[in-house]
Amino acid sequence: MAVMKFRIYLEEDDSVYRDVAIKHTQTFQQLHEVILKAYEFDKKHQATFYRSNDNWQRGREISLEKYDKSYKAEPLLMSDTTIGSEIKDPNQKFIYVYDFVKNWSFLVELINVSKEENAKLDYPVVVKSEGIGPSQYGTRGLVGDRLTEIEEKYDLNRNAEGFGVEGVSADESDMGEETGTEEEENADEAEAGSDEELI
Repeated sequence: MAVMKFRIYLEEDDSVYRDVAIKHTQTFQQLHEVILKAYEFDKKHQATFYRSNDNWQRGREISLEKYDKSYKAEPLLMSDTTIGSEIKDPNQKFIYVYDFVKNWSFLVELINVSKEENAKLDYPVVVKSEGIGPSQYGTRGLVGDRLTEIEEKYDLNRNAEGFGVEGVSADESDMGEETGTEEEENADEAEAGSDEELI
């Protein structure tokens, strides 16, 4: 049984992608579900795949369901359409659109076909994750709770100990250090001069 590996890129950032493996007999609905799982999205919204060519032009739709919109051709349904039936060339591409309001678009590219399936894996499965994926309902990264944790851990909201003098600005404390250094140098020179007089 053939196992197909697809790379699913975030459309606007190809450094963020997920690789998923799926059997050719499994359906586009299963591919849809594993993509959502890979990007930690919920399953509450509309979704569709488009057949695509090498230029990422949208062709016939393979839709989660038939939506109330105009179609150039009747869409195929994800639950009825196997992956293998839509593979027309070795670098087959699809465009996956999720949540027609937010319009999350992903580029889906066939990158490998294997005749051997791994008995330890439960297909479809996410086999590789690269980059921080987008947050479905906001921003992701160092924001919110995670940033607060870092601020608390490293105490970023206050002056760290040992940096600056209380009640004195950083500039003033720098000046004081420089003055002290010059005075020390002058004292050293005076001592050296008095030693020379003794000789």
